[in-house]
Amino acid sequence: MNSILVWQIALRYLRGKRSANAVPILSRISMVAIAVGSCAMIILLSVFNGFEYLVSDLYKAFYPEIKITAAKGKFFGEDAMLAAAIHNAKGIQTVTRVIEDNVLINSEDNQFIAKLKGIDADYDKVNNYKQYVTEGRDTVTALPEPTAVLGIQLMSQLSLDPDNVFSQVVLFYPDASVNAALSPESAFRSQKLRADGAFQAQDDFDSKYILASLPVVQQLFNAEGKYSSIELKLNDGVNADDVKETLKTSLGAAFTVETQFEQNKTMYLVMRSEKWAIYGILFLVLLIASFNMVGALSLLVMEKQKDMAILKAMGAQRGTIRSIFMAEGVLWALMGGLTGLFIGLLICLGQIKFNWISLPGSYVIDAFPVHIEMPDVLLIIATIILIGIMASWYPAVRSIRVEAPSLRSN
Repeated sequence: MNSILVWQIALRYLRGKRSANAVPILSRISMVAIAVGSCAMIILLSVFNGFEYLVSDLYKAFYPEIKITAAKGKFFGEDAMLAAAIHNAKGIQTVTRVIEDNVLINSEDNQFIAKLKGIDADYDKVNNYKQYVTEGRDTVTALPEPTAVLGIQLMSQLSLDPDNVFSQVVLFYPDASVNAALSPESAFRSQKLRADGAFQAQDDFDSKYILASLPVVQQLFNAEGKYSSIELKLNDGVNADDVKETLKTSLGAAFTVETQFEQNKTMYLVMRSEKWAIYGILFLVLLIASFNMVGALSLLVMEKQKDMAILKAMGAQRGTIRSIFMAEGVLWALMGGLTGLFIGLLICLGQIKFNWISLPGSYVIDAFPVHIEMPDVLLIIATIILIGIMASWYPAVRSIRVEAPSLRSN
């Protein structure tokens, strides 16, 4: 008996006349339970995808696709070897040079540390920070007066106003060329910056980052012509790992080359671990929900004993009988699971289009982010099929052990 006939019989049992026993009720309950589980699974996975894409997009303001830093030391100069390696690497669209270090801010109330980042004219082409500027101007200048764009929390903490031309912040940086013990009053270099704009991206950045013109920051750090990193934007479709390997081969051990994932490896691994933890929990929920299916299929096996006797009389093997009930279990799981998956996809699409569920509090977005990925859909379908196979295994094995009644009339 071929597999086509097995599925035809399984479909016949699925659509056939319902008996008066508990099989129809239990089968429907199991289908509804699997539908709810698969619906929750696609919604939660899509929400996690949405948050991952959101956080990744926010981090792009300060973490480029490729970042080159010195393996030793804080700052480095761009020599001919480094310039040639970047020029010869294929797939690079834009290059920006950055210098970054901690600075001291002496406010009226207290002193605290901020992170000052000197950027050039191409920085936004690589990291696109301007889309997060919410107040004031989105550019920094060196002349006629040095200006800066600050994180909105830092701006508030310093009581600065980008609309006030007299709103300024004074930064201090240790001068390595001065012996602090001999001349403590000259131990720090200082730079006054006009607060010209504020950005709101992510708490880690909003509370400590200051963006200023590259030459101004280099002068404050006493590092003219030097950088802390060179950051790269790649052409669309270019694999960052391939570019990284090309640069590493050219630059050797003198420089460290990192992709965006490697720059935030812990954050990405935590987010992905949380997503798979949710999948594991929902898989267990689906597995528990399938217990009703085990009972319903066991009752179906008892109900269809005469049918099995007819099939055996027609030459059906035990494996064929077992396959029929396993196929029946898979059909039940698919009917419930695909229904729930379809409903979940509709809910996700509705959230994307209409923002039904909003985020409480003040965030850069108004509603829960949702992003549907086809691998997640395929994973859920595979999970549904696996649940159907696991739930139907015991009743199917039991079906070949049950003695079929005689077909002879009494």
